[in-house]
Amino acid sequence: MRLQGKVGIVTGSASGIGRGIALAMAKEGANIAIVDVNEEKGKETFAELNQYTEGLLVIKDISIKENVDEIVTEVVKKFGKLDILVNNAHVSRQDLFVETTLEHFDLSFGTGFYPTFHFMKASYPELKESRGKVINFASGAGIDGQVTQTSYAAAKEAIRGISRVAANEWGPDGINVNVIAPIALTPGVEQWRQSSQDLYDAMINKIPHRRLGDPEQDIGRTAVFLASNDSDYITGQTIMVDGGTIKLR
Repeated sequence: MRLQGKVGIVTGSASGIGRGIALAMAKEGANIAIVDVNEEKGKETFAELNQYTEGLLVIKDISIKENVDEIVTEVVKKFGKLDILVNNAHVSRQDLFVETTLEHFDLSFGTGFYPTFHFMKASYPELKESRGKVINFASGAGIDGQVTQTSYAAAKEAIRGISRVAANEWGPDGINVNVIAPIALTPGVEQWRQSSQDLYDAMINKIPHRRLGDPEQDIGRTAVFLASNDSDYITGQTIMVDGGTIKLR
């Protein structure tokens, strides 16, 4: 129970990686606010999470800044504090570089980068009080420059940039800011595998562990570590949870 008594927000947690993180943290004793736009999936995850701890389900569009402020206020009102912020939600489109438009960037930055920035600002007073932890999300798409990922890669690298700045500025306040760059078997990836088995197999063969990560056991457990006191002396880092695919230097 490494997170006993902690309170956290996990965006995009109705399914996929966010769900895995929310459940992993709940099983370690944290009270978690599930934040998503998918009410049906959100209710399913909320019911499962409540088997382990007390949760809060918030169905709101985080691309709207005012909603972000309201979410933080709602969480603090219910639980009295905020210890953990996980910025996981992100939506983007894949297209070749020359076919990428400003609308692609608006979508990727509007659902990923700007909500991350707004949640960090809105949460800062509470995180300073609790000497809390911020966990943001990047991707090998940005680090390695994956094809067709122009807008997504740009937003993810921008998130890494502000995470390093916040780690430096907020370190004296006792706030840790780190980034996870995962590869995981999410429902979306599973759908892609069914339609593109050859491409999927090629991707798996590039992973030293020859498998995709599990959203809860691999990505979620890493998030638990970064949210716990065990990571108190780690900040400003990008943690590759990708089976060894990319080795940062």
